[in-house]
Amino acid sequence: MEIDEVRKVASLARLELSDQELETYGQNLTQILGYVEVLNEVDIKEVMPMPHAVDLQNVFRPDERGPSLNRTAALSNAPKTDGQFFQVPQILEQKDA
Repeated sequence: MEIDEVRKVASLARLELSDQELETYGQNLTQILGYVEVLNEVDIKEVMPMPHAVDLQNVFRPDERGPSLNRTAALSNAPKTDGQFFQVPQILEQKDA
């Protein structure tokens, strides 16, 4: 891969690379693109598309009511509280209606 192409990719990724790094990553990208070309030669006409490389299944549990923390325990590690609620900085501006 040409150094100018590597420089452009680095710029798009917001990376500042030295000339040595540009050369090293250029060689690495050339090897990666070569490997992709090898993969493009594989016949996949009979292969069904799949969303994941491994078989995944969701694990569901019954939605059952259970014990929860009491208010004191829930607020015990809060950086700021009024004793009843968590207090957090306001993030939305109030605009006149």
